[in-house]
Amino acid sequence: MFDEDDLQSIREGREEWEDETLQPTLDRFGERKEEFTTDTGGHEVDPLYTPDDISDLDYRDDIGYPGEEPYTRGVYPTMYRGRLWTMRQYAGFSTAEKTNDRFHYLLDEGQTGLSMAFDLPTQMGYDSDAEMAAGEVGKSGVAIDSLYDMETVFDGIPLDEVSTSMTINAPASVLLAMYIAVGDRQGVDRSELRGTIQNDVLKEYIARNTYIYPPEPSMRIITDIFEFCAAEVPKFNTISISGYHIREAGSTAAQEIAFTLADGLEYVETAIDAGLEVDDFAPQLSFFFAAYNNILEEVAKFRAARRLWHSLMEERYGAENPKSKQLKFHTQTAGSTLTAQQIENNVVRVAYQALAAVLGGTQSLHTNGKDEALSLPTEESVRTALRTQQILAHESGAADTIDPLGGSYYVEHLTDELEQEARGIINEIDERDGMRNAIEEQWVQRQIQDAAFERQREVEENERTIVGVNEFTVDEEPTEDVAEVDEEDEKLQIERVEDVRSRRDDEATEAALDALREAAEGDENLMPYIIDAVKAYATTGEICNAMRDVFEEYQPGTAL
Repeated sequence: MFDEDDLQSIREGREEWEDETLQPTLDRFGERKEEFTTDTGGHEVDPLYTPDDISDLDYRDDIGYPGEEPYTRGVYPTMYRGRLWTMRQYAGFSTAEKTNDRFHYLLDEGQTGLSMAFDLPTQMGYDSDAEMAAGEVGKSGVAIDSLYDMETVFDGIPLDEVSTSMTINAPASVLLAMYIAVGDRQGVDRSELRGTIQNDVLKEYIARNTYIYPPEPSMRIITDIFEFCAAEVPKFNTISISGYHIREAGSTAAQEIAFTLADGLEYVETAIDAGLEVDDFAPQLSFFFAAYNNILEEVAKFRAARRLWHSLMEERYGAENPKSKQLKFHTQTAGSTLTAQQIENNVVRVAYQALAAVLGGTQSLHTNGKDEALSLPTEESVRTALRTQQILAHESGAADTIDPLGGSYYVEHLTDELEQEARGIINEIDERDGMRNAIEEQWVQRQIQDAAFERQREVEENERTIVGVNEFTVDEEPTEDVAEVDEEDEKLQIERVEDVRSRRDDEATEAALDALREAAEGDENLMPYIIDAVKAYATTGEICNAMRDVFEEYQPGTAL
């Protein structure tokens, strides 16, 4: 990218600077620590970067222009100069009515997209009155037992005017079917529905464990969703391949890239094996990453992930549609970095993480509330989190030019380092016969555990400073008000699901569930049958149980 004579001159100039300017200062004052490394992965950070550090890069092939391959600088030609990222605050708790109130509140405060959190029973495919659900109803998100709940959540919210992200995995087909059914009842054409379902079961086996079925039928359901949405709901992102939970489990930045993209490759290959053409479904794939505190490492991570995904889709699958090669992603600020101590500090952490996401070119963003280390966020902390994004968008100038850190010698060098490290990890996964086998062998989980252990050791031995935790501490108890879920809400939700069952046409419900079981035993696309069951007011648990009858449940330790 640079003339060799110029590079030689720069090398000589750097040597002269080191000898005549830097070294005398080091001899006199030293540096504040012996070694500088990136936040994760231990990449050594030099005191200075020059064009010589990126001399192997080709501008056109490795960096390029926004909206053009290899998408290092962004997937859209105008990026935020055309339209800002979607401000999509994650919300959902207790009952459908309370979640509807929170959604309206956020939209009134200027949020531009919805992001829906579900309680643990819903995530596991249980109804609120199931024995397994006791004590968990409405705690980590909203309880959705039937189409009635979904209709209530979106009461007064036209689905042709918002996009909705749903953080749901094993029962993603059921919740998507409910969303489609609400749109049908609002008279919204399915082709106009916009949003994302997480639908990423492989990371559940790695990091979260909210799976239901074994991998083979789970992957079948995912590819059924790909096929159905490509034909019926083309603006809906059919999967959000999630590095967020991998990073929150303790991975490094390079591992977050590699394991996330390796999951993506597994989904692509499964869909192709099922007979789908890559360019028919790949444009609807999306990704989900975490944003941590080391701003420059995170920016480089996002840029490296975009470039690597583009290369992999070309090299392995011959993707031709540009949209099949564009890595589009949502970002959430890092919940695991928030502290119960001095929680006001979390506002600052979230702001820096949000800045990293924007400088890295995210398509949508959730900023955490400062009190999420203690409880569900209050309305006040949710508003502050949203205002953080709005200040970043309208006051900081960060959104006024595209890829403002592009061309930074350090950022370009680090982007290249992270891409090479992530590619190396993916190559090792290939040598282990792919991601599913690497997960089955527990190799992926061990890599994350080792990285998490090392990070915790660094904190406990004061090698890594966490402000307010192991340095700059104060002796005081948290004084924040915390939001809590009313235990009466669980009783009301159980009464509601019982009422839905008492008022529906049981014969029609059973017929729809029987048809779903029969389809699951064959090879038809399951989505039309799930939508029929939803519209017959079969509950989430009943629909998932119908598929459990055929697919059974995944037991940890069995083959993937």
